[in-house]
Amino acid sequence: MKNSITKGLIFLFITLILSGCKEDPQQHLELGKWYAQKGLVEEAILEFKEVTRLYPEIHQGLDRDDFQALSQAHYNLSLMYTKKGWWDYALKEAETCFQMQPTKSNYELVTLIKQRARLEKTGS
Repeated sequence: MKNSITKGLIFLFITLILSGCKEDPQQHLELGKWYAQKGLVEEAILEFKEVTRLYPEIHQGLDRDDFQALSQAHYNLSLMYTKKGWWDYALKEAETCFQMQPTKSNYELVTLIKQRARLEKTGS
């Protein structure tokens, strides 16, 4: 299994290098999702952070697809941070995602992370 993951990673890296992923947030988002699916949390975090870095801080000029990708990157970052137990970072990303898209599922994510963070701080 490990050998097939390694081969998959090599193929993916070669494909991304040839396609110029360096400055394409959508490709970083897809790579981050792939890493997350494979359980490679640190690698996924790096890719999702790269998505947020590549977009401007002021979101007004973004088209719908870019806005969705940025929101998804923040959402996925919050999930990856929870896997690491980094509750403050997870909450910050979840709140950013909710501010961008105030949906019920994003609100629920913020609420769950707040509850879990409280539990961690009280030691329960």
